[in-house]
Amino acid sequence: MNAAEVKKMSDAQLTETVKQVRNELFELRNQAVTQKLENPQRLGELRKDVARVLTEQRSRELANSSKSESN
Repeated sequence: MNAAEVKKMSDAQLTETVKQVRNELFELRNQAVTQKLENPQRLGELRKDVARVLTEQRSRELANSSKSESN
């Protein structure tokens, strides 16, 4: 997932994506403890995906609040 894909998502999609990615990250962490991971780089990719989505959510939140304050 790249930043352009994240920007195209609706607010509801962003919230759902965060839930899904965090769940997948949790499962991979558990798998890393109990057995060898097939692709250990996936952990880093998922962390970055969560960060991208949360950053976009926050930027939208700030944009909405600045519009409210200007009125």
